Amino acid sequence: MIETTREKEDMNLVFVGHVDHGKSTIIGRMLADTGSLPDGKLEQVKENCKRNAKPFEYAFLMDALKDEQSQGITIDSARCFFQTPKRNYIIIDTPGHIEFLKNMVTGASRAEAAVLVIDANEGVRENSRRHGYMLSMLGIKQVAVLVNKMDLVDYNREVFEEIVKEYTDFLEKINIDPETFIPVSGMNGDNVVSRSNEMPWYKGRTVLEELDQFKTEKIPEEKPFRMSVQDVYKFTKDGDNRRIIAGTIDTGVIQQGDTVVFFPSGKKSRVKSIEEFNKPIQSVKKASEHVGFTLDEQIYVRRGEIATINGQPKPKVSTRIKANIFWLGRKPMIKGKEYFIKVGTQKVRARLERIHMVLDASTLVKREKNQVDRHDVAEITLKMEKAIAFDLAEQSNKTSRFVLIDDYEITGGGIITASQEDQQAWVRDKVLVRNYKWIKSAISKDRRAEKYSQKASLILITGEKGAKRKEIAKDLEQTLFDDGKFVYYLGIGNILYGVDADIKEEGKDTNRKEHLRRMAEVAHIMLDSGTILIITAVQLLEADVETIKAIVDEELIETVWVGSDISTDIKPDLHITEFNEIREATQIIKSRLQEKGVIFKPF
Repeated sequence: MIETTREKEDMNLVFVGHVDHGKSTIIGRMLADTGSLPDGKLEQVKENCKRNAKPFEYAFLMDALKDEQSQGITIDSARCFFQTPKRNYIIIDTPGHIEFLKNMVTGASRAEAAVLVIDANEGVRENSRRHGYMLSMLGIKQVAVLVNKMDLVDYNREVFEEIVKEYTDFLEKINIDPETFIPVSGMNGDNVVSRSNEMPWYKGRTVLEELDQFKTEKIPEEKPFRMSVQDVYKFTKDGDNRRIIAGTIDTGVIQQGDTVVFFPSGKKSRVKSIEEFNKPIQSVKKASEHVGFTLDEQIYVRRGEIATINGQPKPKVSTRIKANIFWLGRKPMIKGKEYFIKVGTQKVRARLERIHMVLDASTLVKREKNQVDRHDVAEITLKMEKAIAFDLAEQSNKTSRFVLIDDYEITGGGIITASQEDQQAWVRDKVLVRNYKWIKSAISKDRRAEKYSQKASLILITGEKGAKRKEIAKDLEQTLFDDGKFVYYLGIGNILYGVDADIKEEGKDTNRKEHLRRMAEVAHIMLDSGTILIITAVQLLEADVETIKAIVDEELIETVWVGSDISTDIKPDLHITEFNEIREATQIIKSRLQEKGVIFKPF
């Protein structure tokens, strides 16, 4: 078995193609002919075939799942490793059957280059075109096409050239310029590792030689630093108060002393130390490496944020994105329905806002539709419930690719092609500056929470006029105060005629957005002090709440609608429809705060 060496460059390579066109056979043949199999593996598989009275196939070397050999199809992405004198290869063999396209997408999303296999006897099939489009959509431009099973067409040059012409015409339409077409026979080994004597008319490279002609991507560590926060580990034993921010570096380099900025929050701090379990302390970590680091100032970041280096290009931040997607769900994607979008470690709810165009990936015919059906390719706009950080596809594969989840199942995937303006953009710009300039208190939120026996929280009580919002708010304040809590009721008038006195126009509902922004900034300060803050406002809209959430951590916000009917588009966390006395409504809210862990719930 060939031993890989770390000094060589690495390349992720994906094999795709229609079912039964011979991808796994070609890979198996290549592994066998280059001596890249574990000792005795080839003999073991051959003996297994003999015992089961079935003919040996090189594809069996790749098919790792037990039921794959019986079904004769690859149903999951399998990986193998081999090397040439130039580089180490990680080969991803993906399924060709249309039912397993999402496995193909998952496998291809990790690749720098692709080998697409077409059966010479069957020719270009629907999935040959689908897979070609998927490679284009995922930004994989380096593609070699293998016309396999040439032995079944008597190594006929005309058959090969007809396929080359047909598929080249298709690839041109999706902006893929194939590196080459190679006529091969995976079963017989023609032009895979060794040149074929059966096709003297072919003067090009073998598959093995062609792989070494692929260019590796720009060294990831030369790109701007990106790391999706996977988790934040907190230590408390023996006075250890470290918070270690952990993740895998997508691109770039981080070192001790760097100023890191997290998006979408815009919070910043300086790297105090780089930590690694059971290893000596390091000062530098680079792309593809796992990393954990502590910060000089204990800022609160969460899973899903993207860590960047101050002074380097920033990611985009928005609640609206334009994207190219491939839909795999059995049910169509429809407007108004909520899905989850997962970009890196970010996972938020999203709705289909607009379908710009639907494309048949096998014929490239564009259609206007009001839904995205299974196996459709579409250009869409998605609206997220909160802002996410991302890059565009042309800038970074890692932070522009995403999957869509419906009912715990991956039902689609795609790439972000543009950031769309949203109503909160102007607010977020101000918040990013605020967070960047924010001077942290020496007293952490955890210490305040422990001291006060409560968690900071913003309780927004809204509803129609006459819904007794203020009465409930004041009674809630009194109840929590009597319980020993640090609580404050802030009437909207306190803001309008105080902080907002310079922009308040008597008798006019102007500057609404700026009123909300200033109110939320006051709330942010009071929440930072550990206070439970209660604010009342009449008939808040969902856009109003989104503006507030752009300024205040949404996990700290609890929205309450008082009244039988919700008369705006708001989606409250709590809806109090009926109550006989004010104290009854107060107790409902108090119970909610206990359930959330904002205040202590007695046993």
